[in-house]
Amino acid sequence: SNMLTNFRSKYKVQGKIGEGSFSEVLKCQDKHSGVCIAAKHLKKSFKSAVHAAELPELIALRKLARHPNILHMIESHYETSTGRVTFIFELMDMSLYDMMKNRKRPIPESRAKNYLFQIVKGVAHIHHHGIFHRDIKPENILVKGELLKISDLGSVKGIYTRHPYTEYISTRWYRSPECLLTTGYYGPKMDVWAIGCVFFELLTLKPLFPGSSELDQIAKINAVLGTPNSRLLAKFRKHKCRNISVCFPSKQGSGLNQLLPFITVCGREILKQMIVYDPDSRSNIRRLSEHKYFLDVRDSYMKLTSILNAQLPKSSNLKVQYRNPALLSYLTTEKKRKIKKKVTNLPSNKGNAIANAANNKITEAKRNALLQQKLQQKQHELQQQEQVEKKI
Repeated sequence: SNMLTNFRSKYKVQGKIGEGSFSEVLKCQDKHSGVCIAAKHLKKSFKSAVHAAELPELIALRKLARHPNILHMIESHYETSTGRVTFIFELMDMSLYDMMKNRKRPIPESRAKNYLFQIVKGVAHIHHHGIFHRDIKPENILVKGELLKISDLGSVKGIYTRHPYTEYISTRWYRSPECLLTTGYYGPKMDVWAIGCVFFELLTLKPLFPGSSELDQIAKINAVLGTPNSRLLAKFRKHKCRNISVCFPSKQGSGLNQLLPFITVCGREILKQMIVYDPDSRSNIRRLSEHKYFLDVRDSYMKLTSILNAQLPKSSNLKVQYRNPALLSYLTTEKKRKIKKKVTNLPSNKGNAIANAANNKITEAKRNALLQQKLQQKQHELQQQEQVEKKI
């Protein structure tokens, strides 16, 4: 995970693939091997490689075990002269956005289901590691042949971190009601809402809720799902609500059925488990991945992924398939404590030095014990949360 500094000498830029608010993506060729890759060049500059290493995207990708439905970072570069950072990724064919834009006819349901399963598996992998994506949309889901990979972990958050979250999140059309109606009280279920929106779009080639502003976004959701009931409104109000007056007067929604006349019963059922106003009643990602809708795609998925896993480089760090989510969220949220070095007089004799070393050992052990205690507490909370979700 060390940052390299030889981007310019190692790669030849062949052209621009795309540009976002925070980065541009370039198609480049490795001068030595001739292999083409995608280079994500961040617009922000950093004081040092140490500062750059604290980027959420880097932290997340360092912590995530390899997965066939997550775009894996090959390496990262830091250019000392400019302070700019470049991430190197495998080159994919296109995004789901490009794929849909170029089509005249909607994607057949069997294929959309296969895509949905891969998206769900990728997001389940992220959630399993204690983080959520926060910006699931067709532009961030990349395609290569029949394989889908989730990209752009630049907005990730720890699942067990404290609310409220502030800063920029997710593209408006895929934003869940709790993101629109509270100030930062949302969690991993927002990814499930966004996946539902993407699934609808795959089946129809039309966005489900194409709001032209935040207020219009809520109006579009309300037109389909109906206005939230008073119990749910009260729940949102607890969390420093915003945009909430828009929800009145209360009215019935048109429902999802008439928007999707040509879909299997099971397909409609799974969509209705994702597009749910109240995040507490919305399906979690694990339950989605086990849904009977996917019975017939599981086998082909297992075949595809076992071939891919066999091709993975055999390196020691890939053996760890499971990472501790509580630990990860602790790492991503606790700012690295700056340990101030005490200036002590040099010990006059060897005895002093040994005593000092012993003292340091004790504090180190104490610190580790505390950390262990905190992690156990987190894991306990995590298990309780899982029990609650199982009951629901």
